[in-house]
Amino acid sequence: MRVRPTPGVVAASVDADGCLELHAAYATGPGAGAGAGAGTGFGAGPGSAPGSSPGPGSVGGSVAGPGRFRCGPVGTAMWILLRRHDGDADIAAGMLAELWNTAPENARADLDIWVEEMRDAGLLCVQPAP
Repeated sequence: MRVRPTPGVVAASVDADGCLELHAAYATGPGAGAGAGAGTGFGAGPGSAPGSSPGPGSVGGSVAGPGRFRCGPVGTAMWILLRRHDGDADIAAGMLAELWNTAPENARADLDIWVEEMRDAGLLCVQPAP
């Protein structure tokens, strides 16, 4: 499978804290265009302990305003690795496992959860691998 940004979604910036801001021409997920809050499909969650997989509560992001979304450092790493490897989730998960010093299946599970949250928000789409 290939994970790609939905047309109209662009990475606007990454701040000094490693948080990625995405801009979307439109948003489809619950809470789209609203302020951050419960039900947005993004869990701000606590940071992960060094050397551990981040866990599902920390992989999302938050709605930053109409058409603007922020991902924490974990989501930023996932975005960058997917973009760097042409949306190949297997390669991205393998690299995340190395970075986090965790089992590849744990990294893949976290990546899959994050991709699903981003799909629900209308920021990512999944395509069959070529």
